Amino acid sequence: METSDDTITYLLKLGELTLKGGNRAGFEIILKRNLAARFKGTGAQITTSNGRFYVRCSPGAGGRVEEVLDKIMGISGWARTRVSGKTREELLKALVETAGEWAQRGLETFKVEARRTDKSFPMDSYQIRKEGGQAILDSIPLLKVDVHNPQVLIEAEIREKAYVYGMEKKGRRGLPSGTAGRGLLLLSGGIDSPVAGYMMISRGMGIDSVYFHAYPYTSDEARKKVVRLAEIVGSYSMGMRLYTIGFTAVQMRIKEKAPLAWTTVLLRMAMMECAEKIAKMRRYKCLVSGESLSQVASQTIENISCTESRITIPVLRPLIGMDKEQIIRTAESIGTYETSILPYADCCVLFSPPHPVLRGNPEEAGALYEQLELPGLIEQAIREAAVEKCSYPATGNAPST
Repeated sequence: METSDDTITYLLKLGELTLKGGNRAGFEIILKRNLAARFKGTGAQITTSNGRFYVRCSPGAGGRVEEVLDKIMGISGWARTRVSGKTREELLKALVETAGEWAQRGLETFKVEARRTDKSFPMDSYQIRKEGGQAILDSIPLLKVDVHNPQVLIEAEIREKAYVYGMEKKGRRGLPSGTAGRGLLLLSGGIDSPVAGYMMISRGMGIDSVYFHAYPYTSDEARKKVVRLAEIVGSYSMGMRLYTIGFTAVQMRIKEKAPLAWTTVLLRMAMMECAEKIAKMRRYKCLVSGESLSQVASQTIENISCTESRITIPVLRPLIGMDKEQIIRTAESIGTYETSILPYADCCVLFSPPHPVLRGNPEEAGALYEQLELPGLIEQAIREAAVEKCSYPATGNAPST
């Protein structure tokens, strides 16, 4: 559906951004900036008009552009689009040519829909649907109209030009990355935390992550698995910084000095304290966790209260009311599931007690935590942290937020 032999046009619909009232322009500026960063090196050009974004590129760049459109947050749908002049003849020709392309792919039924923003166009929406449908039937006898369940919906939008497209693809919806501040995700190698990061990205939050590594008890394969998860999740945003924290000394101190039943809760408290210190140094506005209420022993409401009892910044838990099936379905849809189930255990699994405390008391947890004398070990772990960038745009830098 090329505009010409050397240009492809994509039409992007904005969805939720159209509800932002007086703030809408700011959201659109950030979306355009994010698209430009992700398109760097493709030669793609972005323009905007009346609630639509248009992306124009060479046919050779179409694959890369479509990969970006499949993942970028802030658009509700997109379609490769035929652009025509605004005369009756040109519009009907574009409708017939678009229908013909889908007929060649084996589709047999269609429906024409129309939206006329430019009221000066001589045909109203009803006339476009009626005459467009008839022109298609006359030109392509193999096609039939099905107004209830068509195999392809052919849409015409009359704006500054006429845009005709079929089979619109769903976007990721949500809000553009960078419109809701920055958060720090506690990223493990499991199924849940990558989904939590993705969900906050879909609400416009820029996400970086922290991973706690207990070498030699957790393997380098486990670390590489987490790096891969950061790359996948970061591809839905503007990239992701991954802080890898060597936590072996902290975990051994907990194992040596804490009651066995409390080790997981106390480890989670240490992780939260460490993550908060990084967040405050790097000006993240919150922590993000993959906890789901009562999914495992450390995620009862009492134990959740213990794990966050020593920190002061907000902890967002987007999965808190989801069950495992829902989480797995999301993980499959974003491409993290197959990596998450690779058999490389993280530090939490390796140090889990056989009979953990189920309903810890924050005061008791605090007293036990104080006895561990962890601040020095945590500070050292932060000083020795490794930082890497995952899935950043070609510029190498995320947009400032």
